[in-house]
Amino acid sequence: MYILVINSGSSSIKYQLLSMPQKEVISSGMVERIGLEKAQIHYKTATQDINLTTDVSSHKAGLEKIVHLLLDAKTGVIKNAHDIAAVGHRIVHGGSTFAKTTVITEAVKKKIKDLFALAPLHNLPNYEGIEVAEQLFPQATQIAVFDTAFHQSIPQKAYQYAIPTQFLDENHIRLYGFHGTSHRYVSKKAIDYLGSDKSKLISIHLGNGCSMTAINDGKSVDHSLGFGPMNGLIMGTRSGDIDPSVIFYLVDKLGYSLAEVNTLLQKQSGMLGLTGYSDLRDIEAQATKGNKACQLALDMNAYRIKKYIGSYMAALNGVDALIFTAGIGEHSPTMRQLVCKDLNYLGIELDDAKNADYKSGIAEIQSATSKVKILVIPTNEEAEIAQQAYGLIKDNY
Repeated sequence: MYILVINSGSSSIKYQLLSMPQKEVISSGMVERIGLEKAQIHYKTATQDINLTTDVSSHKAGLEKIVHLLLDAKTGVIKNAHDIAAVGHRIVHGGSTFAKTTVITEAVKKKIKDLFALAPLHNLPNYEGIEVAEQLFPQATQIAVFDTAFHQSIPQKAYQYAIPTQFLDENHIRLYGFHGTSHRYVSKKAIDYLGSDKSKLISIHLGNGCSMTAINDGKSVDHSLGFGPMNGLIMGTRSGDIDPSVIFYLVDKLGYSLAEVNTLLQKQSGMLGLTGYSDLRDIEAQATKGNKACQLALDMNAYRIKKYIGSYMAALNGVDALIFTAGIGEHSPTMRQLVCKDLNYLGIELDDAKNADYKSGIAEIQSATSKVKILVIPTNEEAEIAQQAYGLIKDNY
């Protein structure tokens, strides 16, 4: 059974075509820097490794380019769109409606659209992925895997906001949590690696979007993102935690409309607002050249992560392992070093050589005297989505 997995982030699309249940990856790749000049397309099969630089104006355009490569007479690995049994879609916000993987129907699509306002950078491109996939793979079962589902185990003392209770009861305003597919995947890998399902873990997902999860015995118990995927850590274009008074000041004193404030905090803040760059690779390169704004932004980013580590160690009453994952967490030794620096009082000590030498796979990068393991675990949201999609339809295939 071939399952195509589409994982649309705020500025990228990752995909995998897998043969299930063998979990064999037939093709994989991504489109990154969507909406920026010189977007990158990576397309890989067993015999090809293609890298293209081109304009990709939208997530829809990026997905169409991926599908063209999959079906092309020269580069393709499938002859016909009917070869795809199912398309698994990562959907960021499931609200209070979706607590598990589900087959996409018109009613499901309507609910995903209703949640656009809560995850505007994500649910819209997620929805576009569904629309394009329905057109290109009309015979395939479209399946939604929700980022919020893993966080359904968060207790009420952590997910309820200190506002009148009617907003929870009547309007479902609460912490939902995101990046759940990634946090679920790497936490399962960590539990297997550590050899104990009785583990206290802090999963640190760092990409253009960033989040952290406190995980106790395999279950999410707290998370840095909330009602929408905008608070918590400093992100590529999102502000992360901010005093709500700033919003009122922007509106009441500086004359911003609420729509302008939303755009400011979602698309013009974070690392972009601090440096003029949203891609951490550009920021690190500029910092090494002496750009003080870029160095400060890196320090601010790491400082925010440190504060969440301390908070979650308190919530968990200790921690067995930190997990660094996602694009920045896996590929930036600089950020890992900045985050772990001066945490020795908490038993967290990095081995600088191991950190710098990390290449791939699951690896420990803590020092010999560290009381807490520091793991780098590559995330594979696509494999997790494929597994959940397969589990949903295998009996009817």
